[in-house]
Amino acid sequence: MAGAETLIEADNLVRRFPRCEALGGVSFRIRRGEIAALLGPNGSGKTTTLRILATALAPTDGCARIAGYDVTFQSLAVRRRIAYLPENVPLYPEMRVEEYLAFRGRLRGLRGARLAERLRDAVERGGLGDVLRRSIGTLSRGYRQRVGLADCLLHEPDVLLLDEPLAGLDPAQVDAVRALLQGLGPDRCVLFSTHVLDEAERLCHRALILNAGRLAAADAPDRLATAGETTFAEAYRRLTTPLPLVRNPGQRRGA
Repeated sequence: MAGAETLIEADNLVRRFPRCEALGGVSFRIRRGEIAALLGPNGSGKTTTLRILATALAPTDGCARIAGYDVTFQSLAVRRRIAYLPENVPLYPEMRVEEYLAFRGRLRGLRGARLAERLRDAVERGGLGDVLRRSIGTLSRGYRQRVGLADCLLHEPDVLLLDEPLAGLDPAQVDAVRALLQGLGPDRCVLFSTHVLDEAERLCHRALILNAGRLAAADAPDRLATAGETTFAEAYRRLTTPLPLVRNPGQRRGA
């Protein structure tokens, strides 16, 4: 994959909220053809990172680019090149699967034969052929997740940003989503967040491990273990131990 085009660039991303700093200077690169996993405890900044890359949230400082386009100042160009799937997939439960996907395709400018072609491909990749005529509200969580992923693939984006795509799925559904992501090939990149370490290890080329808003590590899972560690899970636990609290030097003892 040497020399592959960089599709996601994050440079010193900072995001502050009124009562906390969610990201404290995060930098990484993801190239075309890579699948990368965002890992870390709850509150470590995974969803904030994805939302910034998806142009849903502006960084307080630093910058990010998708396929060379700045997420803050060229957001429309970025949105044409990404698909973003939040943890709770926003679907219309009263619509049938085929109606919903056709509607979403038209919103993205697809028409006629091109729309039909993209619908066939997305339905096949998502394994949705048996539920096309069913209302989305009657589907299991696993099938709703597949509908969301099929929607993401309609316009053939360069970058897929997926927030917890494996959450709440049974083993068979996880297998189906894993196969879908692995089948995307060398034409795009995928960045997904998850708490399922085994699946991250099996799926991703690189693990980006966040801890308290900082990037603790970014490497292939099999290269993260150090001497004395035998598994990726052990390396993850070491990298995500709580950071020590630093007392304000000007604070009086016992205050």
